[in-house]
Amino acid sequence: MHVPWCVRKCPYCDFNSHEAGNGPIPQQAYVEALTRDLERDLPAVWGRPVQSVFIGGGTPSLLDPPVVDALLAAIRARLPVVPGAEITLEANPGTVDHDRLAELKAAGVTRISLGVQSFDDGCLQRLGRIHDGAQAREAIAAVQAAGFEDWNLDLMYGLPGQSPDGALEDLEAALAWHPPHLSHYQLTIEPHTPFHHRPPSLPAEEAIWDMHVRCRERLAEAGYVHYEVSAHALPGHACRHNLNYWRFGDYLGIGAGAHAKLTDGAVQTVTRLWKTPHPRAYLERAGTPQGIGGRRQLQVPDLILEFMMNALRLTQGVPRALFQEHTGLPPLAAAAPVEEAIRRGLLEDDPTTFRPTPLGHRHLNELLALFVPES
Repeated sequence: MHVPWCVRKCPYCDFNSHEAGNGPIPQQAYVEALTRDLERDLPAVWGRPVQSVFIGGGTPSLLDPPVVDALLAAIRARLPVVPGAEITLEANPGTVDHDRLAELKAAGVTRISLGVQSFDDGCLQRLGRIHDGAQAREAIAAVQAAGFEDWNLDLMYGLPGQSPDGALEDLEAALAWHPPHLSHYQLTIEPHTPFHHRPPSLPAEEAIWDMHVRCRERLAEAGYVHYEVSAHALPGHACRHNLNYWRFGDYLGIGAGAHAKLTDGAVQTVTRLWKTPHPRAYLERAGTPQGIGGRRQLQVPDLILEFMMNALRLTQGVPRALFQEHTGLPPLAAAAPVEEAIRRGLLEDDPTTFRPTPLGHRHLNELLALFVPES
């Protein structure tokens, strides 16, 4: 479920997000549009239970808790949601407090993902964030006080003006709160962002690698399992929703610009589709054929590449049997690039599992390039 509004667009962000401006967000109208959108997609998923819901953005924490409650009720009324389903809501530290979080928990949200990015006020200012380090700490304390057992901190490194010691200090500040899950990733400059047009001064590559190595070592020392390229969790707290992505599972995409991946077992096809991205157009078109921004049926080379692009992000890899189960292709379809990856030492020579070697994880782009169709 995608909520496209935020208080202010960060200069590094290439997500489909739009500044809310001075007026109120049309929350009720948006939930009604989401419901229409969901109803139109129902025939594609009849009989399938919902294992997880991820409300992302933008800044979903701008939605009032009763609106989130109504949204989750609309899902439960139309699809079977399994007991104990993981329901995540992304939040900006500048938009939450204890009462708001307690209401979200009462509405059924089981997991909060806080976009802290840094605890250093200078780094936050250079990133264009609306919160400071003190607000980040207040938000974490509020999440804990509201009783959430599962929550995540987003933390970046390689920030403008950041040193390796500064990156490690940021990580230590996060670890002091004992987060069950920590997403730790390097700032990248994406096309079509203000940072791309006016690049900030970033640390040298050697310094960024130093940050990467030292922080990974510290996370392992603190007991975190590095289960995906940028995801670390205490045992039992991996993000179930994201694991479904990495294992090439199916998901609905509801909301402005939301993407979906759906398998039709009857005809053995895998389709990616996305909704119209602009909020105003989405509000008008949701639930109609015009609400679909585009769709693409994956062909054999696409299936092989996209499966591997997801699965090989996982440090423990995935069972080889999952390849045929989630693509409909026989294992031989990927045999040639798999054998080449093993020969180069990028993939483990394991007959039961697709799993990158440590070298393969360090050079993941080189590994994935082996699965890119020649044409």
